[in-house]
Amino acid sequence: MLDRLYLPFLVVAAAAAIAFAMVWPQGLGDRSPAPFGSFPVQRTAEMQAAMRRETLSAQRRTNQVRAAAHDIESQALAPSQ
Repeated sequence: MLDRLYLPFLVVAAAAAIAFAMVWPQGLGDRSPAPFGSFPVQRTAEMQAAMRRETLSAQRRTNQVRAAAHDIESQALAPSQ
């Protein structure tokens, strides 16, 4: 008896969720289909430049840490006297 009310409500809720996803599908990734969404933030020139700077900064830090670890290993294996 309860299924007669519950299952149609579940179908309506699922349809509402799908309709909402069609209207609001966009995060920070690619552009949504034609009538929906706006230009993605990650595609702007400012954001691309900021992401590039962040990547280069992270690569520099990684290289510095690797060089420091290499220096520590070198000193541990052949200490200078």
